[in-house]
Amino acid sequence: MNPNSDSLNKSDIPPEVAQQAIDWLLETQEGPLSAARQKAWQVWLNGNAEHQRAWAHIQRVNQRLSGLSSPLAHAALGAPNSKGRRHALKLLLLLGAGSVAGLSLRDQIALQPLLADYNSGVGEQRNVSLGDGSRIQLNTASAVDVEFNAQQRRIRLLSGEILMTDSVDPRPLSLLTAEGNINVATASSRINLRQFKGRTQVAVFAGTVELQVADQARPGLILQAQQQVTFSRTAWGSVQPLDPGSGAWTHGMLVASSMKLVDFLDELARYRRGRLNCDVNVANLLISGTYPVADSERILDTLETVLPVHVQRFTRYWVNVQARG
Repeated sequence: MNPNSDSLNKSDIPPEVAQQAIDWLLETQEGPLSAARQKAWQVWLNGNAEHQRAWAHIQRVNQRLSGLSSPLAHAALGAPNSKGRRHALKLLLLLGAGSVAGLSLRDQIALQPLLADYNSGVGEQRNVSLGDGSRIQLNTASAVDVEFNAQQRRIRLLSGEILMTDSVDPRPLSLLTAEGNINVATASSRINLRQFKGRTQVAVFAGTVELQVADQARPGLILQAQQQVTFSRTAWGSVQPLDPGSGAWTHGMLVASSMKLVDFLDELARYRRGRLNCDVNVANLLISGTYPVADSERILDTLETVLPVHVQRFTRYWVNVQARG
């Protein structure tokens, strides 16, 4: 293989070397290196042929970014913080600039959470305080972009679930998802927002909001405190009273009330890596209770005591729940 090729496979550059190259690139772009840092960079570069290959590649990629139409390329150039730029550059280094240019729109959308202003990993729950005094709690595997200016405040949910607690601020606040906008009408509102595939659920704990779906130019839907609704790009469903278990995740709990086992396991799977399958012959068993999501293994063990099921573990990351015996 030509070591100068721009079409490198992920296996061609070790991830730790890729990260080192990115670190050095970002540091050199922040301003001239001191004599000591210049010497350290030279020692790193000359210490290993893989270092030289990674450095040459990231330099070529960086030069070509401005000519690409890929959103990932623009994110690498203009990410609002070094973390977002680091994510984008790492992906470009490992994938190669040429392959990124050919990413499909679906693939580009899938990469958006990596470039978000704030995100959380699988099983992680994170609290973020914003500059206006408002707060965002991110549930597992969630990502948001935040855009504040002199006229407005906009928070876009890219994936997962958040609880937004608004502050007292004269600028209007909008929460955006792929399916529509939620305009917050009252200060100190508390809104839970969850992104599903092709639909969004909004639950209002406090305050009043107006919902506008993306593809309908019609008057919005007003939601009051203790109400929730699920909506698509074209319509919303019926307004429901707030689910008693809604928001329990902010306390690290999963609440089930006569929930089908298959749905319960789908919820639990959000908090753990790997595959969590449910056999069809036990899928409709009902389960109730309150469970701590931080210990999914304990929850799986509990299933065997409350339901006629057996939890079959092929590995920690491949689990199947089947009928006992």
